Amino acid sequence: MLNQTLRKKKFINYSKWGYMFLAPFFIIYTIFALIPLLSTFYNSFFENYRVGLTQVGPTFVGINNYKEILGNAGVPRYAMNTLIMWLLGFIPQIIVSMLLSVWFASTSLKVKGQSFFKTVIYLPNLIMAAAFSMLFFTLFSDAGPINSILASAGFTSEPIRFLAMTPTSRGLIALMNFLMWYGNTTILLMAGILGIDESLFEAARIDGASSGQIFTKIILPLLVPILVFVMITSLIGGIQMFDVPQILTTGDGLPDRTTMTLIMYLNKHLYSKNFGLAGAVSVLIFLITAVLSFVVYNFSMSNYYGNKEKG
Repeated sequence: MLNQTLRKKKFINYSKWGYMFLAPFFIIYTIFALIPLLSTFYNSFFENYRVGLTQVGPTFVGINNYKEILGNAGVPRYAMNTLIMWLLGFIPQIIVSMLLSVWFASTSLKVKGQSFFKTVIYLPNLIMAAAFSMLFFTLFSDAGPINSILASAGFTSEPIRFLAMTPTSRGLIALMNFLMWYGNTTILLMAGILGIDESLFEAARIDGASSGQIFTKIILPLLVPILVFVMITSLIGGIQMFDVPQILTTGDGLPDRTTMTLIMYLNKHLYSKNFGLAGAVSVLIFLITAVLSFVVYNFSMSNYYGNKEKG
C-alpha cells in the first residue's frame, strides 16, 4: 500500500506541457489574426471615412458597403485582372518547375552540380519584390536598357512603351511573379518526387515503360497532393498580388487600370481612410480565396482518392 502511494506521488502528468507549448501559438494567432479578422467583418457593416479634417461615422449601414462594391463595375474587372495575371505567371511556372524537378530528381540522368543549380533557381525568391519591380521598371522604361538594345540592333526606330500597353504590362508582371516563385515550386515538386519509392521506377523500367509513361502513370498521380498544395498557395498569393503591380504601375494600374488588382483597389480605400468599404473589400477577398481554395482542393483530392481506390 505504501509503495502504491509513493508511485502515485512520483507520477507526473506531462499532458499539460503540450498545452503550455501550444499556448503561445494560440495567443499570437488570436491577437494578430483572429481579432483583426473579426474586427474587419465588424467594420465592414459601418460607414466610416474621413473628408478633410471631418470624420464621418462610424455609422451602421448594414450591407450597403457590400452592395456598393458589388454594384461597382470595377470590382469584377479588378478580379479578372488579378486572375489573368496570376494565370499568365502560374501556367509557365508549374510547367517549368515540373520539368526541372523531374530532371534534377532523375536517378538515370544523374545531373552534375545539382546543388549549384538549385541555389541559382531559388535565388530570385530571396529578392524583395519591391527591388525586383524597380529593376524591371528601369529595364523596360522608355529610355531603359531594353529599348536601347532594340534600337541599337535596328529592331525599332522609336522606343517601345512596354508599361503603356496592356499585354506587355501584364506580361511583365506575370514574368516577375514567374521568376520569383518557380524556384520555390521546383524545390517542393522535387521533394515530392524524391519521396516516391525507387522500386516503382525500377519495376516500370523492367516492364518496358517509357519515360513519358513513368511520368504520367507514376510521378504525376503520386504528386497530386503536392500539386494541390502548390496550386492553392499560389492561388492565395495571386489573389493577394500587390507589391509588383503597385510599384511597376506607380499604384494606378496603368494602362487604364488593366493591371489594377483587388488588393490595389483595397489599398486605395485604406489610403483614403474609407475603412467601411475597405473592410467590405477585405471580406470579399477573404470569401473569394476561401471558396476557390475549397473548390480546387475538393476537386483535385476527390479525383486523387478516386483514382487511388480504382488502382
